[in-house]
Amino acid sequence: MPRPFRARPTRLRSHACSCVARWKRSPTGRERDRPVARLARLSLAAAVLLLAACGGGGRGKAETENRCPTTGAHVTFPLLDPHEPHNVDVLTNLGEFAFRLDVQDSPCTTSSFAALVRKHFFDGTIFHRIVPGFVIQGGDPTGTGRGGPGYTVADVPPANALYTEGVVAMAKSSTEPRGSAGSQFFIVTGPDAGLPPDYAILGVVTKGLKVVERIGRLGNRVTERPTRRVAVLRMTLTA
Repeated sequence: MPRPFRARPTRLRSHACSCVARWKRSPTGRERDRPVARLARLSLAAAVLLLAACGGGGRGKAETENRCPTTGAHVTFPLLDPHEPHNVDVLTNLGEFAFRLDVQDSPCTTSSFAALVRKHFFDGTIFHRIVPGFVIQGGDPTGTGRGGPGYTVADVPPANALYTEGVVAMAKSSTEPRGSAGSQFFIVTGPDAGLPPDYAILGVVTKGLKVVERIGRLGNRVTERPTRRVAVLRMTLTA
């Protein structure tokens, strides 16, 4: 299972399982490393988009067809417009919170995540890892810490990226390159997770931080497992 340790920089685990391109959720044997650190946003939107080779034509002016390279199953998805606001509302059995997607710094990661949200990929999933004062982690359809969408994308975060309270980032395995992202994500619940800038930034919580903090208290510090089931009932995209 993915797990980060405060004693030294650690990897946040997520997963790059071998699923089919039709968004089929399946498990894999590799574990993911865990997350944490502050959000430092660099205004390199255009450069990042070019480097990530994300362009094309597609869903009107707001979105274009994805040109982000994927590892694992080959999938395409609409690329979000970096000049428009994109938010994710998360309804859980303990309340609701929302986070803003950082499309400019993570065009491929946010667009992939948005496509999964549209497919209701996250509905019914749980926060399988909760470390009080550190992070809460979810996005695994198997609830084991080993599941994913069957592919990964990548957005290398800025070298000065920090993972502070409310930052939402993507978990990855220790063997995957910096910025790799499947579907597992984590939210920092402590002041500063102190992780290296290896985890793609998904966004930052803009509403319901108290709900996130409440969820963050429902974990066993030793096992890092939740002491109470916390489920995502629904995720939706909003402007």
